Amino acid sequence: MPSGTPLNTLLPHFSENVEHILAVKVNNGIEPFDKPLEINSYLEPVLDSSKDGAQVYRRSLCLLLAAAAHKLFPLSRLLCGHSLGSGYYYTLETGKPINKEQIEALEKEMRLLVAKNLPITVQFLSYTDAVSLFEALGRVETRLQLNYFCPPRVKINSLDNFSDLYFGPLVPSTGFLKTFGLLPYGKGFLLRFPQPSAPDELPEFVDQPQLFEIYSRYKEWGKRIGVTSAATLNKLVNERKINDFIDIAETFQQRQFADVADQIAKRERVRAVLIAGPSSSGKTTSAKKLALELEAIGYLPHVLSLDSYYVGRDKNPKDENGDYDYECLEALDIDLLNDNLLDLFAGKEIRIPSYNFQRGERYYEDKNTMKLADNEILIIEGIHGLNDKLTSRIPHELKFKIYLSALTQLNLDDHNRISTSDNRLIRRIVRDSQFRGKSAAETISMWPSVQAGEQKHIFPFQINADAMLNTALDYELAVLKVYADPLLRCVKPTQKEYGEACRLLSFLYNFSPVPPTAVPARSIMREFIGGSAFHY
Repeated sequence: MPSGTPLNTLLPHFSENVEHILAVKVNNGIEPFDKPLEINSYLEPVLDSSKDGAQVYRRSLCLLLAAAAHKLFPLSRLLCGHSLGSGYYYTLETGKPINKEQIEALEKEMRLLVAKNLPITVQFLSYTDAVSLFEALGRVETRLQLNYFCPPRVKINSLDNFSDLYFGPLVPSTGFLKTFGLLPYGKGFLLRFPQPSAPDELPEFVDQPQLFEIYSRYKEWGKRIGVTSAATLNKLVNERKINDFIDIAETFQQRQFADVADQIAKRERVRAVLIAGPSSSGKTTSAKKLALELEAIGYLPHVLSLDSYYVGRDKNPKDENGDYDYECLEALDIDLLNDNLLDLFAGKEIRIPSYNFQRGERYYEDKNTMKLADNEILIIEGIHGLNDKLTSRIPHELKFKIYLSALTQLNLDDHNRISTSDNRLIRRIVRDSQFRGKSAAETISMWPSVQAGEQKHIFPFQINADAMLNTALDYELAVLKVYADPLLRCVKPTQKEYGEACRLLSFLYNFSPVPPTAVPARSIMREFIGGSAFHY
């Protein structure tokens, strides 16, 4: 076929269900339909039932909502927030909280735009024209970002006389966006979307009030100190004020650890603190920071590792692929753990097991014993910490459960959020390179299985938490960029992880780099970049 052939002309060659194709992978990089094919390429459809397709769909829904809000409320400010219950939380700043009638009007306008099947176009503007456009639209954060990234050609998306910065491929027209809903929530509403497993239906809404409360608290803090977006963070870097902000962010976070320690102290019978959270949420450092706060109010904390309680390879369950499943609850000797905990809380001395990962068996050392005095407390950090089955024989009043989440309150701009999962993945890429010798492609490759484990073993149990701690630091992506950028650039177009690497590079492009020397020695960030004052 001739050079310059648009990708959309090739869709019939992929599948009979063309309506489920949202974009196309070209040499492992995701491209919109109108992209012309210029070189010999390997093509693969991006379906709405895939993770990549879900990202395209959600990003497109956000543009659809922004266009509808601009049409109905042109003088108001639409703000995208964090992920909650298979949706994104939004507020509309009109001087007072948005009401049910306004939300219904927004959804009606969105569905009208879908029914019209309007094109979603991509175009380039000169830098000067882009600045003028976003000034005219009153997009303060977007306009500010153009102060720190000044390309001669600015890529934008357009829909129905509305324009937004381009942050990734979108569907070609509004007719693709049939499955969504708006749900009143808090002082705003949720833009709800389907999951890849069922792209034509909305899942049941599962509320997460504790997570929402933490996000709201951090969002309000961000507003008070004037740092709410990548642009305002970049402004601090440009004005050489970033070190002060790092100190403020670290202090604010440490206050949360102190508050949780005080909550534990108020529940006088607590003998074990159980900490759980998804991958790269900073569990190890969080346990150490909490231990310091507990020591400061008179406790002597001891860390008990769940790794010591593996049942052994001969008894370990296997997954559907026949591999040993070390993440399932049955991989742990729950009876032994509960016996040991009950003995400790009764004032008895126990022998703590150790586990040899090479041989796949448990063993004991005479010197490895433990006994708890009245002012001593256990900290247990592990994937199943919030699952009641892990400590089923331990009375509730003796336990305090903590859920960790890396939930930044920053946005890229008003309409484009920062994904918690992306934040953690970038942390993981940096840590795996620093301490485990893994490439970015290797980490990206195993990330879907990590997320599957989180969905099964961690997220369903966060409702059991007595407290939640936010381990995100609003400056961290500027520091992680220093490490992650060169790692991601090493992923080749021939590797299937290339598209994800390109997406993360485009995401990190929005942040001015901050040298790691600015990060305090006891920061959670040090768990990922190295140089921590804590011993791991």
